Amino acid sequence: MTDRVARDRTAGADGGSRALRPRAWAAPVRAMSRILNADGSPRAAQPAGPERSGIVDCGLYVDGERRPGRPQYAEALAAARQERDGFVWLGLHEPDLTEMTEIAATFGLHELAVEDAVKAQQRPKLEHFGEIVFLVLRTARYCEHAELTENSEVVETGQVMLFIGPHFVISVRHGDACRLAPVRADLEAKRDLLRHGPWAVAYAITDRVVDLYLEVADRLEDDLDVLEADVFDRQSSGRIQRIYQMKRELVEFKRAVAPLQRPLMTLTSQVNRAVPQEVRRYFRDVQDHLSRTVEQVNSYDDLLNSILQARLAQVTVDQNNDMRKIAAWAAIGAVWTAIAGIYGMNFDNMPELKWTYGYPGVWALMLAASFTLYRLFRRNGWL
Repeated sequence: MTDRVARDRTAGADGGSRALRPRAWAAPVRAMSRILNADGSPRAAQPAGPERSGIVDCGLYVDGERRPGRPQYAEALAAARQERDGFVWLGLHEPDLTEMTEIAATFGLHELAVEDAVKAQQRPKLEHFGEIVFLVLRTARYCEHAELTENSEVVETGQVMLFIGPHFVISVRHGDACRLAPVRADLEAKRDLLRHGPWAVAYAITDRVVDLYLEVADRLEDDLDVLEADVFDRQSSGRIQRIYQMKRELVEFKRAVAPLQRPLMTLTSQVNRAVPQEVRRYFRDVQDHLSRTVEQVNSYDDLLNSILQARLAQVTVDQNNDMRKIAAWAAIGAVWTAIAGIYGMNFDNMPELKWTYGYPGVWALMLAASFTLYRLFRRNGWL
């Protein structure tokens, strides 16, 4: 009995192992089929998907000249620190928090500045974190449009953040309002300026941003001239929505321009020793251009307010004219209503009711009164 049970168990175990053996081999077979072709040759490896990188360019500059190649920023920083006049310019475009954190660990950036650089919702400002200066700029670009409507985007804005350290400058760009590749190309052609180090890069970028401010301000003046002409043109509708749209775009532009005055005043101050004296002279030129732009924007704001008030006054005058016309026609109609109401009363002792010429006389009276009132209203400009 015991032997038979043992044989049955042994047989069952063998049968079970034979039943499970195909399943056990299934996974390795599928794995091999993924790496081998039908003829047994190995398959080519599939390229991995491209990883997103916010790094646009990285250059090592020594004595005002760029070294050939595009090194890794960590290697470039180490090489720059070995040179007395060496620095690294790392250009970024909309980096994510992970990439920015790695860069911050290499360059020693403060976490608050890193957070501001990633979010890109900051006003123009200047902050000091030890030897590192954090400068925030708002960029602006004029948007071409065939005709100004209530939905036209006139000014496109973005941001540029700059980290300026002893041997590096990091530019973080958000949006396409100010591309920095042309700035880098122009600056690399000016070796004498690049010898001033990272602050020369900060000046060049700030100068480009303010130059774009001037271009936007000049183009806005043309739009305001067209808008003003349309408002005072009686043949044009001069819709007030266009004025409000222009007002919103001007306010957005003003928010980018006006707050930059204080950071530039700090950079050009004699107390600020972080900026080389020669570069401070360049920043003063940028400050003059910015002051001119701010004055233009303020004058445009006043002009736009005047245009808005003029349009509102026109609307009020047009409404008053319409009300006078309505009142004049109502007065003419009141004559007919009064006469018809009087002779429509059911009184027996009304001599005109039995008059032979009463009916044509009433018509003549109503027409004469209406014509007289029409002439009076017409003479006074009500009709």
